[in-house]
Amino acid sequence: MKTIYLFTFILASTSILSCKADTPKRIGFNETTKTHHNSIAKEHYIKVALLLDTSNSMDGLIDQAKAQLWEIVNELSYAKCRNERPSLQIALYEYGNDNLNAREGYIRKILGFTEDLDDVSKELFSLTTNGGSEYCGTVIQASLEQLDWGNDADDLKMIFIAGNEPFTQGDVHYKDASLNAKEKNVVINTIFCGDYKHGISSYWKDGALLTYGDYMAINHNVETVHIASPYDDVILQLNIELNNTYIPYGAHGKRKVALQMEQDDNAADYSKANAVSRTVTKSSHLYKNATWDLVDAEAEEGFSFTELKKEDLPKELQEKTSSELKRHIAQQRAERERIQKQISELNEKRRTYVISKSKEASNGLENAMIQALKKQAGKKNYTWE
Repeated sequence: MKTIYLFTFILASTSILSCKADTPKRIGFNETTKTHHNSIAKEHYIKVALLLDTSNSMDGLIDQAKAQLWEIVNELSYAKCRNERPSLQIALYEYGNDNLNAREGYIRKILGFTEDLDDVSKELFSLTTNGGSEYCGTVIQASLEQLDWGNDADDLKMIFIAGNEPFTQGDVHYKDASLNAKEKNVVINTIFCGDYKHGISSYWKDGALLTYGDYMAINHNVETVHIASPYDDVILQLNIELNNTYIPYGAHGKRKVALQMEQDDNAADYSKANAVSRTVTKSSHLYKNATWDLVDAEAEEGFSFTELKKEDLPKELQEKTSSELKRHIAQQRAERERIQKQISELNEKRRTYVISKSKEASNGLENAMIQALKKQAGKKNYTWE
């Protein structure tokens, strides 16, 4: 359950401008047009930095994070800011691992703010534990300095840090880091992996309250509970159909298709229900792949067919004229939208079923984290529907 909280955090800390620094130049885009468009149309973001303790005792925490990522994203997909669906960006750090650089405080920036959820999943599944020395103030300060949090007052900017050692360790005091967070309008939420009162005496609660965040304690060694539903098999079949609507392009298109399949498999390794949660995410507006998929790319402002080169296209499309290519993309988009609508409709039935079966499950921490996110989001004109 701890994972759920962690991801909620991650999802909440994404930044508007940071994507410029962390997203590669995209093939087929007129950058001048794109920049002009961004200066006019303002998009809101949920920005979340997830800071995970990867010392020896945190295997359970990392496991929960892997297992709960997609459910957290799905919950965030219902958020609205001023009647608009905000985009989601996630940044990921690890700290407290002896394999990390001691001179940098045993911390590592794994991902800057990104909308690529497959990359987030890949990096989570790559984490290993070892060591070590957990410096909470140091990793919080690093995330504040190294990430571009933007300056939009409507953006929801949050740090979620999880661990189990005293919050006071390291050269950077958590109170100093908290002051910097307040200046950037970033809320720090803390998740102590252990006894609730122990976390308070270790200053984890104080670390959250200084920025008006939430403090939570979880048992990170409890396995995530997945509830199967009668709709799972149909949704998973639709996932196969959904994957067939992607049109990879550019040098890394094939790699990204392979990564998509790999993360499908990673989700399925936990349970059928977890694979279903990932499929639901893939049917939402938060799952974006414009850097490698022509269907997503063509729908974005600034895309230009004249910027595409024949060699960037799949072989079966290289001899098509521009009009034929446009028609093919339109057909794939229509098919994707049809499938996504089906998944969404089935998921509403699935959600109702899962809620009815989870009333007796010990999901108190998960529920508390989601409630905390909604409470903080409510202060910035965010609603859920």
